[in-house]
Amino acid sequence: MNLYSYQQEVIQPALEGKNIIIWLPTGGGKTRAAVYVAKNHLEQQRRGAKVAVLVNKIHLVDQHYNNEFKPFLNGSHSIAHISGDSDQKEFFSKVVRDNDVIICTAQILENALNNTEEEKHVELTADFSLLIIDECHHTHKDAVYNKIMERYVEKKLLREEGLPQVLGLTASPGTGGARNLDAAKDHVLQICANLDASEIMSAKVHLAELQQKVPKPKKQYDVVQERLRDPFGDKVKELMGEIHDHIDWPDVTSRFGSQEFEQEVVELEKSGADRGNRRLRQCALHLRKYNDALLVNDTVRMIDAFNILDTFNTNERATRGGLDDTDHFLFRVFQRSKVELQQLASTPEFENPKLAKLEHILLDQFGNSQESRGILFTKTRTSTHCLNDWIRTNVKLREAGIKPSPLTGAGFSNQAGHMTQRQQQETIQRFRDGELNLLISTSVAEEGLDIPQCNLVVRYGLLTNDIATKQAQGRARAEDSVYSVVAQMGGRELRREHTNEYLEELTEKAIDEVQRMAKRDYHMKIRDLQKEAIVTRRLSQEKVEEKRNTHDPSVVILHCRRCNNAVCHGSDLQVIEGTHHVNINPLFEVYYKLGVKVCLGKKFEDWEPGHTISCKDCGQDWGMEMIYKAVTLPMLSIKKFVIATPKGRYSCKQWKGVTFRIDEFDYVAYCESKFEDLLPNFD
Repeated sequence: MNLYSYQQEVIQPALEGKNIIIWLPTGGGKTRAAVYVAKNHLEQQRRGAKVAVLVNKIHLVDQHYNNEFKPFLNGSHSIAHISGDSDQKEFFSKVVRDNDVIICTAQILENALNNTEEEKHVELTADFSLLIIDECHHTHKDAVYNKIMERYVEKKLLREEGLPQVLGLTASPGTGGARNLDAAKDHVLQICANLDASEIMSAKVHLAELQQKVPKPKKQYDVVQERLRDPFGDKVKELMGEIHDHIDWPDVTSRFGSQEFEQEVVELEKSGADRGNRRLRQCALHLRKYNDALLVNDTVRMIDAFNILDTFNTNERATRGGLDDTDHFLFRVFQRSKVELQQLASTPEFENPKLAKLEHILLDQFGNSQESRGILFTKTRTSTHCLNDWIRTNVKLREAGIKPSPLTGAGFSNQAGHMTQRQQQETIQRFRDGELNLLISTSVAEEGLDIPQCNLVVRYGLLTNDIATKQAQGRARAEDSVYSVVAQMGGRELRREHTNEYLEELTEKAIDEVQRMAKRDYHMKIRDLQKEAIVTRRLSQEKVEEKRNTHDPSVVILHCRRCNNAVCHGSDLQVIEGTHHVNINPLFEVYYKLGVKVCLGKKFEDWEPGHTISCKDCGQDWGMEMIYKAVTLPMLSIKKFVIATPKGRYSCKQWKGVTFRIDEFDYVAYCESKFEDLLPNFD
């Protein structure tokens, strides 16, 4: 293995066995440097050496295995790669014993550390001698990286022997939301403390070589004027005003079509659900969808915004049962103006000016070169598909040879367009092979993905943080590449991009300050932060436990969020593997109906998805069936319900927010009670 001089420079402390963070830009070869450290570690340690390479996204497991570790270590060292859909995770402990290098998602290691079954359990101190943590800036708060490292730091402070060496990799630790140097420095120090890093390494002696190897793209601001007339948007706001007046809500009409209004209407929906006020909740749901349409109208085509409203109203009518006066009013508001909205959406002179600017950028890049490749970053999965449709139906862009495809996250979502892991891999491979030359992506392509060098990266109407900006910019690696920011004159996106530039500079200054700290001061600060983190975590755990025991499960009642029907008690619920919350009461089935078969695109050890489930009365989505060891159970999403207790009603987004204890599922006891007539009597 041959490394560049700047790579050799940053890994030196790691070769001496120290815990460090490597800070190099995207394309600077952080992973290749980590492979070198792993190879050296295995050869120096010899007997008993074991390397775990942790990633935060499933697709990075195969990528690191195929592109980095296998080419350089295979043959001399045994390597296993395990992700969420791998059968090997069922025998994780044995896989660790049988291999020198294990590449896996951090969640798989965290599950193994917590698992009590012998064939799955591992220990940090006994089973690993080197941890490599990719995209290590995610080692904070409740992220899985931090859960692993919290366990590590506690063992260290208790002076336990045999802790593995730690190597973190990042292109940008960010500022953690800080806006001044002292606070940014504190954020960087906290990341270092969480990773137990003795120092953060960057190229200094060989900085010129790094800059030559990873040139910065030409950055350009492609600013568009606000559209002079927007009759479609005006009509949508008019309809929102009718709904607004119907619920007599304080005047917020000036914020229609903004992110701020989206947050306000989410709170309004929550208030309506918690109070059992269907009228308020239904109006809030429709207002949010109209606001979504305004945001889409500001990003892509008017017809895309119209289709969102039309599809929403059609689906609501099809899935709802027991319509009341509020429902009839809301459907009437849309139906009365549907034809006018469709006509306005089809008028070219009122079209979004951002699209004309984007068309010019793409034609300028792809029209002059058949070899061009690019990534177009946009905010939502919906907008990736809308932009893909627009490009494919645009004659000029087709003639320029642009071959686009969406690239979105693999997580299951009600939002349109989630991709399975396999679909992601196939799309990226088609891009590598030249079958595609433009990826239209959400943030999934910002971090880590090994995408061929692009000569065009476009950030299209995005509001993101400084880390995302840095990561996206690093995708433009080809010679004379262009990094374009498409935004409205005076808009929030433009201001945010300028802010992110300042924050990038602030991050560099903060890292420089940390690097120049006296060693003694640095280590004392790190130790203090580690102690503080442990105390804070324990206090937080105590509060969670105290909250979880607030109410007896038998007096807690779950109500459907949409129709407010009471459907089960808290005592009907149990949890499988600490994650999946199911209702074990056989009478619960009278309250729901089955929908389509769910396909998650990956395998699970003991279970598989069944059909979606929804409220039999109002059609509210509740979750899906879980077929666990041949037993079918309804698995519920808590955000689809309102919880009623003797002290009042509330709703929460995650199960960890409930105020009653949920017992672990007892498979044997459940089967004995459900199938007692079929089971033999062993007494």
